[in-house]
Amino acid sequence: MYVLANPATFMRLSGRLLPWLVALSLATLAAGLALAFTSPPDYQQGETVKIMFVHVPAAWIASLAYVAMTASALGTLVWRHPLAEAAQKAVVPLGAAFSLLCLITGSLWGKPMWGTYWVWDARLTSMLVLFITYLGLMALWHTIEEPGRAARAASVLTLVGAVNLPIVKFSVDWWNTLHQGSIFRLTGSTVDRSILLPLLVMAAAFTLVFATLHVAGIRNEILRRRLRRLMLAAAADREPTARLVVRDALPVEGSVS
Repeated sequence: MYVLANPATFMRLSGRLLPWLVALSLATLAAGLALAFTSPPDYQQGETVKIMFVHVPAAWIASLAYVAMTASALGTLVWRHPLAEAAQKAVVPLGAAFSLLCLITGSLWGKPMWGTYWVWDARLTSMLVLFITYLGLMALWHTIEEPGRAARAASVLTLVGAVNLPIVKFSVDWWNTLHQGSIFRLTGSTVDRSILLPLLVMAAAFTLVFATLHVAGIRNEILRRRLRRLMLAAAADREPTARLVVRDALPVEGSVS
């Protein structure tokens, strides 16, 4: 695992894996959309139930992204591993995007079902807090210029924000809310197979899309850090030359101008 976590090894392996991930993501997404459009309407919700095929996978990935970010934060704080720092930074905008998609589709689904786009429901509010946490982490990463310091500061905030994950998951069980309960329970699924199958395929598609974008984001972050080191090294090499030119340009004491 330590060898695989080496940035150079990761760049080599991910370069081979990325085209396959892209192809598999597109194929699974196309299959999921086809199943979603051909699924029957719900007897109560009608065609609006199909918003679920985007809303639920987006919510799943929003939480999964934070789990991945928390694991990377531990790798940053405990082992100070550069690949963990890159993985942590790359996942933040993805988590924010999927959280926003979850909130938007949830509002569109809530309007015909509840009669309003938004209620201060426990599940909705905790998901909003998750989205705001992602935005705060994005701002923190861009505020601190030095990557190592930014990664450590973001790691601490990530671990603090992780307390919201159980609230997002179990809020519908802990409080009496308008939001629907969990789809999967110990007794089995709470939805019909005609809806469950496209939902599972779309969840798999969203997971593959997230994995593809995350791998690509880590690669971009590694390349960005390499470019930063090269620019700093080039600046350091030019600095002695600049000092020499300035020193030679100064007048010698006692010389006649």
